[in-house]
Amino acid sequence: MTTVIQTPAPAAARDIELTDRDFKRVRELIAARAGIVLAEHKRDMVYSRLGRCIRKHGLLRFSDYLNLLDRVSDTSVWDEFVNALTTNLTAFFRESHHFELLADHFRGRRDTVRIWSAGSSTGEEPYSIAMTLSEVLGSGGDLEVWATDIDSEALARARAGVYPLDQVRRQVSEERMKCFFQKGSGARAGFARVRPTLAQKVRFEQFNLVGSPWAIKQRFDAIFCRNVMIYFDRATQARLLENFAPLLKPDGLLFVGHSENFTHISQQFRLRGQTVYVLS
Repeated sequence: MTTVIQTPAPAAARDIELTDRDFKRVRELIAARAGIVLAEHKRDMVYSRLGRCIRKHGLLRFSDYLNLLDRVSDTSVWDEFVNALTTNLTAFFRESHHFELLADHFRGRRDTVRIWSAGSSTGEEPYSIAMTLSEVLGSGGDLEVWATDIDSEALARARAGVYPLDQVRRQVSEERMKCFFQKGSGARAGFARVRPTLAQKVRFEQFNLVGSPWAIKQRFDAIFCRNVMIYFDRATQARLLENFAPLLKPDGLLFVGHSENFTHISQQFRLRGQTVYVLS
């Protein structure tokens, strides 16, 4: 889950009633459910994205859809609501300096390396982690990447591991393409699929970072939580950092997004380098 892109609905398409009260309720629900803080200026984005859900259910007003959420216990309806209000803007090897540092930190390791990609989106980040560490650990290393996100649709795409070939060519070197991807043919022409040998190193699972309590027993050598906490308020950010701290090994690394700075939020982490933190 990363940058939210506004998609205003054309005035002529405003066939669904969205009152101030409805918008306030949407903001409350997504904050409670996913920790996302929607600013006042996101009203057009909310109308556009949730409008598609409302039409799918044959409803005419936002209030009807919100009442439906209050009534149902079906998690798929709530997943639809959350999925609509999260956007997955990501890329292979995004913020490349993080992967260079990751490679240097784990080069030569022979024990099991465990990484958590928290906010894994459609899979480009955890697969980039797996490619990087597969190269530096070699055949003698053991790697486990736990990739989580709240968006069920993004996770389905990530598990499939199929991406437009042009996208992969732009973001992944030719050498890595040959090693880690299979080019599609026939009906799959124009797409590339992550090779099973890489895919088996990554386990995708739906996980809500603002849910509680976290039933996580293992510790990680590194945690990636990039461009996720920018959507949370300061109190939620502090709580997440407090939860991350005991899950990191003593020499573990916490990677965050380029616009995220938590130096004045948590005393448990100190900045090591460019948007990379270690335990204090």
